[in-house]
Amino acid sequence: MGKTKRRNRKLGRGSQLLASAYRWYFLKFLLLPIAYCLLPVLLAACKQQMAEQPRYAPLAKSDFFADGRSARAPVEGTVARGELREDEQFYTGNLGGKPAVTLPFPVTLEILQRGQQRFDIFCSPCHDRVGNGQGMVVQRGFRAPPSFHIERLRQAPVGHFFDVMTRGFATMPDYAAQLSPADRWAVAAYMRALQLSQRAQLADIPEKERGQLRESNP
Repeated sequence: MGKTKRRNRKLGRGSQLLASAYRWYFLKFLLLPIAYCLLPVLLAACKQQMAEQPRYAPLAKSDFFADGRSARAPVEGTVARGELREDEQFYTGNLGGKPAVTLPFPVTLEILQRGQQRFDIFCSPCHDRVGNGQGMVVQRGFRAPPSFHIERLRQAPVGHFFDVMTRGFATMPDYAAQLSPADRWAVAAYMRALQLSQRAQLADIPEKERGQLRESNP
C-alpha cells in the first residue's frame, strides 16, 4: 500500500512537470509569435485620426472651389503676427510721404555703438570706415560711391539714408535682409556722427569735455 502511494505521488509530480512544460511550449512557440504578428496591427490602429482625414496635397487642384485651387488666399487685410507696421517713420523712413528729418527714437551711446558695428560690417567695404567712399571694394576696382561729407549728403534728411538701405540706390543693392529697421536707423545715426566728426569745431564739444581734450592734445 505504501509503495502504491509513493508511486502515485511520483506520477502526480511528473504530470505537473509535464503540464508546465506544455504550457511553456505553448506560450513560447504559439502565443508569442502570434502576439509579435499582431503588434504592428495594434500599433497602426493607434494612429491619430487627423492623420487619415481627407486633405489636399499642397497646391493640388480642387473641384470644390470655383477657381479650382485648393490653396486659399488670405482674407483681405490679413496681417502676419509681428508684421503690423503702423509706424510709417520707423518702417519706411518717411513722414507724410517725405523723408524724415529726425530719427524715430532718441539716440543713445548704445545705438551709436550698434550703428558703428553694423556700418563696419556691411557699409565700410565700399564707403570705408570714415565714409569717404574709398573702401577696399573700391580700391579693387568697383565704382566709388559718393562721400558722405559732400554738401548734398550732409544736407540730406536722415530718412534718405534709411530709404537707400531699404531699397538700394544706383549700383548699391538694398540691405533690408541684412539690417532690421532698428539697425538701419542705428546706421543712419552713426552716419550722422561720421559727418559731424569730419567738420567738428571746438565749440561743438560740451564745456566739461573740452578740458579733457586739451589735456590729451597738449
